[in-house]
Amino acid sequence: MGRWKAAVDAHEPQQVAACFTEDAIFQGLRPYSVGRPGVEQYYDSQPLGLVADYEVLEVRSLAEETLLGYLSVDFSFSDRPAIPVTLTVVLRRVDGEWYIAHYQVSRRD
Repeated sequence: MGRWKAAVDAHEPQQVAACFTEDAIFQGLRPYSVGRPGVEQYYDSQPLGLVADYEVLEVRSLAEETLLGYLSVDFSFSDRPAIPVTLTVVLRRVDGEWYIAHYQVSRRD
């Protein structure tokens, strides 16, 4: 998640997408997509200055090389109020590196 945050904060959509598996299911605050191109397109459409601050709330091992994570994330902008969300991710280790295989956010109050 640290690589994801660094790429989001630097507004590097291609690097954000590289944090995901090739077949990742991605559900941001708009319609979902499958695969890295959809992730890249989503983050490319985000404004410059977007910053993601997160806290890991829960982690569970689903299987060998697979984790479920539940996070609190605040997406902050330079020109408007932050958007607080909860984020659920499924992470898979591939060739020794962790990738996001499933990503789903929902707004929180």
